[in-house]
Amino acid sequence: MAKMKKGLRSAVAAAALSALALTACTGPATEGGGGGSEEAGESIVVGTTDKVTSLDPAGSYDNGSGVVMTQIYPYLLNSKPGSADPVPSIATSAEFTSPKEYTVKLKEGLKWANGNDLTSSDVKFSFDRMVGIADASGPSALLGNLESVDAPDPTTVVFNLKAGNDQTFPEILTSPAGPIVDEEVFSADEITSDQEIVDGKAFAGQYSIDTYSKNELIAYSAYEGYEGLLGEPKTENVEMKYYTSSNNLKLDVQQGNIDVAYRSLSSTDVADLEGDDNVKVLKGPGGELRYIVFNFNTMPFGAETENADEDKALAVRQAMAHALDRQAIAEQVYKGTYTPAYSYVPSGLPGAIEPLKEMYGDGSGGPDLERAKSTLEEAGIDTPVSINIQYNGDHYGPSSGDEYAMVKSQLEQDGLFNVNLQSTEWVQYSKDRTSDVYPMYQLGWFPDYSDADNYLSPFFAPGNFLANHYEDEEVASLIAEQRTTTDEQERLDLIGEIQTEVAKDLSTLPLLQGSSLAVAGKDVKGVKDTLDASYKFRLGVISK
Repeated sequence: MAKMKKGLRSAVAAAALSALALTACTGPATEGGGGGSEEAGESIVVGTTDKVTSLDPAGSYDNGSGVVMTQIYPYLLNSKPGSADPVPSIATSAEFTSPKEYTVKLKEGLKWANGNDLTSSDVKFSFDRMVGIADASGPSALLGNLESVDAPDPTTVVFNLKAGNDQTFPEILTSPAGPIVDEEVFSADEITSDQEIVDGKAFAGQYSIDTYSKNELIAYSAYEGYEGLLGEPKTENVEMKYYTSSNNLKLDVQQGNIDVAYRSLSSTDVADLEGDDNVKVLKGPGGELRYIVFNFNTMPFGAETENADEDKALAVRQAMAHALDRQAIAEQVYKGTYTPAYSYVPSGLPGAIEPLKEMYGDGSGGPDLERAKSTLEEAGIDTPVSINIQYNGDHYGPSSGDEYAMVKSQLEQDGLFNVNLQSTEWVQYSKDRTSDVYPMYQLGWFPDYSDADNYLSPFFAPGNFLANHYEDEEVASLIAEQRTTTDEQERLDLIGEIQTEVAKDLSTLPLLQGSSLAVAGKDVKGVKDTLDASYKFRLGVISK
């Protein structure tokens, strides 16, 4: 049983030993390649229903913001389209010079789009502020193993780590914690506003932002001074158009008003578009998981409620796990575009097991209402149990309403629960979920890279981004141990043990697993190249 612990040292979050594409999903093709051409082609328009939370890497950890950062910021390490292997990008080399020292050498003469020099001082500044600000909506938890950063000369950066032999650190440098920012534009101790970043032209990725209307339109143009791995983009000018309705997104790509639709179309829309000869539906490894997150302080019988009782709170979580029918949700709501998830690591990744299938429900993945009822009765809980669940439709797709309507229906069978559903727009939702506003809420996880640890450390290590007040000393110790274990089989065994231990506590309740998807016009090339196991949507590979 999970108990709150104090004084636990932070465990690092996720990364990968190597590119481990999800075998359950369609792998990346080689259409279009990854580099630039001598002369970039005509403009491209990409549509999305995702929302941008912040352009400041320290202040956001969501897919919509991450897509923008992938285009505009430089990374020390990156991966080529079609791969997830971390290799030097604006660096000439990156290696462990001792078990606790990771040394990166920068290319000389790097510049920001505003003309400022890009040096090791910017790199140190970027990581120091990420850790120092530690924004609840940001990815600072990924840097739990970072002790300090040194910049002994303008092209040398030394990362000093708390624990040696960190198998994940190179991947962390490619993650949402890895963008390098301009120290002459960004604040050292607070989140910098989007407008300050745009006005300061603090860009050194493949693209600069020319026009910025938040969550309406971003106009990008190729940055001629980009010196990273990805090279010259295939299309010089790209617009990202933001939609409030997935129906309009679907119609615009179908009618050729936009070239690419990337997140999020309903399963019904996808099925319809698959039969349309004017567009192509492209899929790749996504590793997306969809969960219910429990706030251990504010859920029924949570630590800060009037009738706080840890055992009863666990019984509520267990009863929900017994009652839910994932297969029905996957088939009836998502038409098979998602599959049931019975663990915290997606099937297909090394180390993945399915403890939830055996531990809850009928023992084979199906629901068991009698077990749910007896679990509540044995804990002395009167039924129906009133619960509030928050969900979001603009970020997690228009089918979220149907998904949680079915969750409500399943939980309310036999009078077990009385479910109050509420929905909030994403920009507010992303703030509220870390502020104890929601006792239970929907979460979709879009991985930073393809390694099992990326589904464990960010969720269950001390200081995790969920901020749901779950900490367990044994789980934290196992997470730290697997990160520094060099023997592959030993590491996989530890990853399996972590999944089993967390399944006992039910900090979150995984429901569904999905893949990445985009819809493009017939004349558009390169989209499939960016639907790879790096999970980075790169505009620079798209052309027509």
